[in-house]
Amino acid sequence: MKQTVSLPDLSATRRLAAQIAPLLRVGDFIALHGELGAGKTEFARSLLNVLGVAGDVPSPTFTIVQTYDTPKFAVSHLDLYRLKDSAELDELGWDDMLAESVMLVEWPSRAASRIPDDRTDMYFKLRDDGIRECAVIPCGMMVAR
Repeated sequence: MKQTVSLPDLSATRRLAAQIAPLLRVGDFIALHGELGAGKTEFARSLLNVLGVAGDVPSPTFTIVQTYDTPKFAVSHLDLYRLKDSAELDELGWDDMLAESVMLVEWPSRAASRIPDDRTDMYFKLRDDGIRECAVIPCGMMVAR
């Protein structure tokens, strides 16, 4: 069921992350959609902090993948913006990450057909009034959660 959440400030983004974090388990895939500056990376940082990652959480824009160990599971944060071909996913260890971690993927459209059917799509948008919002849409088996 689609839910749209207003994110007027960083604390609202953290609250959304705190709602989602307890539901996550290994194998989950969160697709973070939205234009530059819409809030994808800030949500990923907030979620990682809620999951127990302390310190700096850099954007994976240049490294493409950042992996974090949390008390419960590993989290792979990917930014596929610079990917030229979905075949590059094999070099990144895509299938292993799907099996062994929770995946947070910015610019998931660059992965095309490799995105799992069972996932949560999050559509971030910066509205004309300057307020960010996020539409959260569970897909496949994620609807049952």
